[in-house]
Amino acid sequence: MILESALLDVLPGREDEFLAAFAEAKPLIAVQRGFRSLAVRRCLDEGRTSRFLLQVEWDTLADHTEGFRRSAEYQRWRALLHPFYAPFPEVEHYGDALLTAQPHR
Repeated sequence: MILESALLDVLPGREDEFLAAFAEAKPLIAVQRGFRSLAVRRCLDEGRTSRFLLQVEWDTLADHTEGFRRSAEYQRWRALLHPFYAPFPEVEHYGDALLTAQPHR
């Protein structure tokens, strides 16, 4: 499993519009080969409420970089979401966890 991660700095004042566009874009990624799950989280820190964390789980790196990014759905995804970002986000990919923790009971 691969975890795609990106910090999305949305133009201030356009957060609700971004979330509406993301709801429209979500089905475009959900039908892709190798897609497992997606989460978007909003930053709660003061002064950073225009920042969102996107995390997408893929079966393989190629499912994202070669599959989704080369698809017709990605072109629509870009048209819906990319106008909201300033600056454009850096996307990173992570492999299996080397360390994990569980609560002590």
